[in-house]
Amino acid sequence: MAVEEEGLRIFQSVRIKIGELKNLPSYPGPNKMRDCYCTVNLDQEEVFRTKIVEKSLCPFYGEDFYCEIPRSFRHLSFYIFDRDVFRRDSIIGKVAILKEDLQKYHNRDTWFQVQHVDADSEVQGKVHLELRLSEVITDTGAICHKLATRVLECQGLPIVNGQCDPYATVTLLGPSRSEVKKTKVKKKTNNPQFEEVFYFEVTRPCSYSKKSHFEIEEDEVDKMEIRVDLWNASNLKFGDEFLGERRIPLKVLRQASSYEAWYFLLPRDNGKSIKCDDLGSLRLNVVYTEDHVFSSEYYSPLRDLLLKSSDVEPVSASAAHVLGEVCREKQEAAIPLVRLFLHYGKIVPFISAIANAEVNRTQDPNTIFRGNSLTSKCIDETMKLAGMHYLQVTLKPIIDEICEVHKPCEVDPVKLKDGESLETNKENLRQYVDRIFNVITKSGMSCPTVMCDIFFSLRESAAKRFQGDQDVRYTAVSSFIFLRFFAPAILSPNLFQLSPHHPDPQTSRTLTLISKTIQTLGSLSKSKSASFKETFMASFFDYFNEQKYADAVKNFLDLISSSGRRDHKSIEQPILLKEGFMIKRAQGRKRFGMKNFKKRWFRLTNHEFTYQKSKGDHPLCSIPIENILAAEKLEEESFKMKNMFQVIQPERALYIQANNCVEAKDWIDILTKVSQCNQKRLTVYHPSAYLNGHWLCCKISSENASGCTPCTGGLPANIQLVIDGDRETERIYFLFNTYMSKLEKMQEACGSRSVYDGPEEEEYSTFLIDDPQETYKTLRQIISAVRNLEQEHAQYKRDKFKKTKYGSQEHPIGDKSFQSYIRQQSEISAHSI
Repeated sequence: MAVEEEGLRIFQSVRIKIGELKNLPSYPGPNKMRDCYCTVNLDQEEVFRTKIVEKSLCPFYGEDFYCEIPRSFRHLSFYIFDRDVFRRDSIIGKVAILKEDLQKYHNRDTWFQVQHVDADSEVQGKVHLELRLSEVITDTGAICHKLATRVLECQGLPIVNGQCDPYATVTLLGPSRSEVKKTKVKKKTNNPQFEEVFYFEVTRPCSYSKKSHFEIEEDEVDKMEIRVDLWNASNLKFGDEFLGERRIPLKVLRQASSYEAWYFLLPRDNGKSIKCDDLGSLRLNVVYTEDHVFSSEYYSPLRDLLLKSSDVEPVSASAAHVLGEVCREKQEAAIPLVRLFLHYGKIVPFISAIANAEVNRTQDPNTIFRGNSLTSKCIDETMKLAGMHYLQVTLKPIIDEICEVHKPCEVDPVKLKDGESLETNKENLRQYVDRIFNVITKSGMSCPTVMCDIFFSLRESAAKRFQGDQDVRYTAVSSFIFLRFFAPAILSPNLFQLSPHHPDPQTSRTLTLISKTIQTLGSLSKSKSASFKETFMASFFDYFNEQKYADAVKNFLDLISSSGRRDHKSIEQPILLKEGFMIKRAQGRKRFGMKNFKKRWFRLTNHEFTYQKSKGDHPLCSIPIENILAAEKLEEESFKMKNMFQVIQPERALYIQANNCVEAKDWIDILTKVSQCNQKRLTVYHPSAYLNGHWLCCKISSENASGCTPCTGGLPANIQLVIDGDRETERIYFLFNTYMSKLEKMQEACGSRSVYDGPEEEEYSTFLIDDPQETYKTLRQIISAVRNLEQEHAQYKRDKFKKTKYGSQEHPIGDKSFQSYIRQQSEISAHSI
């Protein structure tokens, strides 16, 4: 979900690795230990929660989280909680990173000190104020000055203990005076509309004079300020909760008699000393990206250059291959390249071309595709994108069972726990391996077509290159499907969306042993037991030394790497796409209010959308996918509830509230994708509910009236591969621009090789250049396209800088990112002059 901004779409995303906590304060009880978990928050809105690690003051999480961010935010925050079985979980502390500081920690492990949480640390949101100073002539002819302070509205106030009933106090502060006034309380909203004006007498009346009274009282006015405090009206005995404040000196009225602006709210400046107890530290790795994407025509030159890569001879001279050469890590290049080629349906010819070139450079069939080359990384990324639902069908049921049942499977005699039997453990592990092996080798018909086409190409290239080796056609494919797909998914199911969290230590050990065994079974090596370093694993593997296992692997590899092997629509079993608790309300009920909103477990497959009371219960309602006419956001004002969306059916709409903004976006996206090809999909919808006899959005009284707003559209029907081609091209432009110096070095290397055939400079030897002239030609085209896009971005920034007002709703006073942006633009302007 992108933010539209004058011909530009802005996408925000964040990838977080939550490592571990260390040195937490001990619990004030006899055992000292804590049961802690960590949440990821956009400001205060929770979007992810780790597992609970019990009885530890240095808990390890090892969890990864990725999300597209659908709204603006100021802080990326991490709250550390201690679970309490009998009372509300207690907050130990938090780590809060300002949005503009995220780049400082980009993609590197960093330890952050855990800070105390109190009312001042939780301040967020902004307030819209107007000040007006005017001369008033009284009935007696005297002049006084009155200040009108107008509190218009606030946005994004914090929610305290699940509620927000805000009001504002307005105080005139000056030498020896303090006068306070208060707005009305606004119930159940963190975006209150106040629209209240308060008047303060700034100077005392005096006799009328033609001299400007402003000049006479200027010093006195300059010493005054208005303070606006936001509070949450609480029923608790502790009093109302502080939400934030803003102080505005009246000297802002020197230039004009009125002043209107948006302000970020700030903590209190009351001189309190900040607690400095050591609350421990949290290790994080954060990758925040913000893509500024132009309309499609801007990217045509670069995109066309990339998409013809598979036709360039040699492929090492293509734009896509050049990107892999200049990037610091092949993975950097592989991610946007694969997504771009998948979007335009050219992934198979591209991977076939680079794989064939790599095979021709390989001397030993035993090392085929074993390195971290561009080919390997591109195939890894393609399998991860195209094969996610394939993994759900094959592995998820057994992985879920392993995580829930906790059967002992340790086969290392040294690590056996008291009371465990080695033979029983071996049998438990053997049964799990057998079940997973069978489900994999019998899943050939479910393997995605794009993966099968790639495997067919790998098999053909390898067999042609090493004609004397009968097994190479198998090992070329097994090195990917087993070594880089199934084995890593078993080892780390949380990274492949097979489980929500990193497994506990015992389960993780079981999965490690299964993964090692499956990897060895799939490798088809002649001496399999010798491939284990540990003697206990070699002993355990004796169970699987029968020929039937090797035959099953070969039959499976033959099936997934043969051309035209099956009908694409042969798979009819339901694929689970998403599930989780949400709150729902059906349209058409007689009474309105919270009692009609109920918590339910929702489940979406490629066949139907259902909900039930709890996970595993019989569905209370089932909506066939073909009956979903649209899935769209529902405006907050409909029920005074955030993160709501609607699933529109022929008879009615189902109104649903997700847990947070990220979850709401995910559900809307996947419901839209899975229903995209429905023949009766709507083109317009009502963004608000039908209440009290009319639609709140357009005020039309007919319940059957056509919608008043265009539906979200233009998404591909393939639920696996929904990709924005322009966004991926923008990311590739960014990489080329980042590594521009390497592109120029590569140009020099091409020139050097063309005119000089002797030993080359060391800095040039890292580049793979088969045809210097063809590569030089491609480099020239890349650099030209990248510089043109760079100029467009620079022009956009200059235009935006001219139009943007500091103090506007988009850039309130106190917006540090905009202040930094102003400094940058001023420096650029000065440099240009």
